Amino acid sequence: MKKKISFAYKCIKASVRFFYPKTEVYGEENLPEGPCVIVGNHAQANGPIACELYFPGEHATWTIAEMMDRKTVPAYAYQDFWSNKPKGVRWFYKIVAHLIGPLSECVFQNADTIPVYKDRRIFETFQKSVEAMKEGARVIIFPEEYEEHNHVVHEFQHGFVDLAKRYFREEGEEISFVPLYVCPALKRLVIGKPIRYDHEAKIKDEQVRICEYLMNEISEIAYGLPRHRVVPYPNVSKKEYPENIRPEGMGKSLPDAAAETLQK
Repeated sequence: MKKKISFAYKCIKASVRFFYPKTEVYGEENLPEGPCVIVGNHAQANGPIACELYFPGEHATWTIAEMMDRKTVPAYAYQDFWSNKPKGVRWFYKIVAHLIGPLSECVFQNADTIPVYKDRRIFETFQKSVEAMKEGARVIIFPEEYEEHNHVVHEFQHGFVDLAKRYFREEGEEISFVPLYVCPALKRLVIGKPIRYDHEAKIKDEQVRICEYLMNEISEIAYGLPRHRVVPYPNVSKKEYPENIRPEGMGKSLPDAAAETLQK
């Protein structure tokens, strides 16, 4: 049974769709049949917004639980988004963090989301994700943290890969993880080729293998696109945004044909 969507959220979503740039989706042919997890670069707020508005088909996005409760929004939002701002303006962002509480609760409680917890309730996150996939939805995750992998993507937290183990335990089916490059500068969501979970391998090894593939594939997608500024995970000034230039000495792993397709 689908949840009832509030009128306020419908108005907010319509307003965001009106003002947010129209985003095209490339690479839909890479989406596998059956359940899968879409894993993308956060691109600050752009990843969740663009996917909520434009990602094809039924989907549910992992969302930190603190952003879904007006009581916990201020502390989390300030620490995660604005704590690195210059000291002279931090007072302003503390006020903003408190003001956005009701709005954040409304948006994330009504959008297609799955709450993510950082304690034992993470099992609820996995269970709701499995149920969403059973019902035909794709689960979307933005697992970056603050340590850099390269100038396109930050390191991924590995824990989300355990979702594949949980799904296999319940359904006896190996799911795929699909890389997604969120590119606000070109108004694109670019879907890459998936990697399949191997239930016979050790889960720790699978975490490393799958995360490394996803981070590198997202980077390769970015390198294959026309020159543009990459929106990084941290909330930094636009003048600090890097360009999608392949580092010298790094060979290409993306096939030439695929790169040519991305350039179009």
